[in-house]
Amino acid sequence: MAKMDDTEFQQVVRGEIQQAIGYHDTELQKDRIDAMNYYLGEPLGNEIEGRSSVVATETSDVIEMIMPSLMRVFTATDDFVRFKPRGPEDVAAAEQASDYVNFILNNDNDGFVILHNWFKDALLLKMGVIKHYYDESEKIIEDSYEGLTEAELTALAGDDDVEILEQDIRIEGDPIVDPMGNEIAPAPEVYDVKIRKTTRDGRVRIENIPPEEFLFNQHAKSLDDCRFVAHRTSMSISDLVELGYDREEMEEHAGHNELDLNNERQARFEEIESAAGGVSPLDETQREVLVTEVYIRSDYDGDGKAELRRVVCIGDGHEIVENEPFYMMPFSVLSPILMPHRLVGRSFADLLKDLQQIKTALTRQLLDNVYQTNNARVAAVEGQVNLDDLINSRPGGIVRVRAPNMVQPIVPPSVADSAIPLLAYMDEVREQRTGLSKASMGLDPDALQSSTATAVAATVSAAQAKLEMVARVFAETGVRRLMKCILQIVQKHQQKERIVRLRNTFVPVDPQMWENEFDVEIEVGLGTGQIDQRIATLMTIASKQEQILLELGPHNPLVTVAQYRRTLAKTIELTGFKDANAFFLDPDNLPPEVQQQMQQQAENPKEDPLVEAERIKAEGEIAIDKMKAEQDIALKREKMQAELALKREEMQMKMQMRQQELQMEAQLRGIEAQMGANISPNLPRAQ
Repeated sequence: MAKMDDTEFQQVVRGEIQQAIGYHDTELQKDRIDAMNYYLGEPLGNEIEGRSSVVATETSDVIEMIMPSLMRVFTATDDFVRFKPRGPEDVAAAEQASDYVNFILNNDNDGFVILHNWFKDALLLKMGVIKHYYDESEKIIEDSYEGLTEAELTALAGDDDVEILEQDIRIEGDPIVDPMGNEIAPAPEVYDVKIRKTTRDGRVRIENIPPEEFLFNQHAKSLDDCRFVAHRTSMSISDLVELGYDREEMEEHAGHNELDLNNERQARFEEIESAAGGVSPLDETQREVLVTEVYIRSDYDGDGKAELRRVVCIGDGHEIVENEPFYMMPFSVLSPILMPHRLVGRSFADLLKDLQQIKTALTRQLLDNVYQTNNARVAAVEGQVNLDDLINSRPGGIVRVRAPNMVQPIVPPSVADSAIPLLAYMDEVREQRTGLSKASMGLDPDALQSSTATAVAATVSAAQAKLEMVARVFAETGVRRLMKCILQIVQKHQQKERIVRLRNTFVPVDPQMWENEFDVEIEVGLGTGQIDQRIATLMTIASKQEQILLELGPHNPLVTVAQYRRTLAKTIELTGFKDANAFFLDPDNLPPEVQQQMQQQAENPKEDPLVEAERIKAEGEIAIDKMKAEQDIALKREKMQAELALKREEMQMKMQMRQQELQMEAQLRGIEAQMGANISPNLPRAQ
């Protein structure tokens, strides 16, 4: 086959665009306009003048009930998507790729807003679309500097990104003179310059695409098998010129275009603006041009194989200004309720439209009945009643009659007894379709106050089943593709190393070093109840890990310190704290001072903790035995000292008693001697 010429290829592209627009306008646009009107509570078109025109808000109520739980699923942690290595050599690269891709979504882009709008588009409008691409933008800033020295001017001119537009030299100050008045140096010259600085930056950009701007071929089953996908939007002449397109060519196609009159776009802004179409700006560079960015599979080169090409068309005539081969469809699409073999599924608005119509009709009938009861019709005898008094219905008013009972109220029958149970039945139907109820959201104390914990858990779990299904569909279809595409984009376009903050540490990231592909794993958790269950499970795991580490030491075949820390970090994240590093250090990214301490400990290794514990225990037992022995010796010493003191006291008492006995004996002898001397003169002397 011969290569297509530009005219033939433009006909192919133009034909695909027209077919996709026709399919979009006939099959999808009306449903999305209706869904938007139902969400905004717009009149249904069957209102009757003088009757109630209230509109039920089932669509808005259900979607707003779903969004908080759905966002909690995907934003409870910053790393709900992880890349898994396919081999042991890919572990470190997979971890860094996971952190970096999540960083791109949440830091380089406004991840929360992107996910919120993406999910809400899907719940309301059947399909949410985001576009992801690598933006190598250039920003041009013009600035002026005054009073620069020659050295400062040289340094400024040496910057390759700076272009000097204007330059003036002037004298500032007086010349330098010596004490004699002779000029030593002339007055200094300074420079006033006007510059233009161009800054270049490359980042992955993620944007929400309004559904009416997204085109695809009819009967498309998924993005992977689409032969044609396009993004049709409006861009200003200034933005297009900044991207490198010819200004004169852009000005030829500028002005109002068919997208300005799009019914779906007008329905989106109907409540805040009344004018159809746009207003031409006074600045010509801000005039808008219709730009259709097409991704088409076509055998452009004539080799018999259809390759993916990126084609940029401008204007309502779809003139091609860019045509190049491409490597991926830069879109991710999701629907909350999948329809087999269709790219577009069903929305929650589709489930609720008829219920909103029925509840609107019932509510209007009920209110009309109340109005008629409060302002009942009356039967009046003609000519016997002052009709002006009767028509003037005001509290305390007087109606003049010529005779009694000339005025009889016509009381309408009450419809409340039948309408209110029917409204409650419609709520039950809504709960069956969507899985959402007051009980499941924890808002109905009457339904839960007398139930057991098991019954409450069953009610909440059953109600969350559909929400869990929606979250799983979003995760496995749109979010998985989004993260894989971000990884693919940075691997292709980021050619130099970039230093970013990952896990509270600044690390260099070079995607070119990730040579292999990774598997994608998405962690989806639902609701407060399941979070509590997961926290309890993690705490049980942590206790087992602690036991293993204490009994078998850090070098055991079951658990590492890093795994134990990961368990603690995941527990902290589930409680709502984003930064686990504020509580526990990451063994893989330790601060320099901690690394230094660990290195010192490694240079002076200690014995095994178990051996050290046994040694400490033995030393403790020896110390206790020694203490007991010393206490026994001290006790015996005190006992001996007490016995010696007792014996000493006994001996002293005996000596004192002996001394007293001797003294008494001496006194007795003295008395006896004295008595003998007194008796002896009266006795005869011995012969």
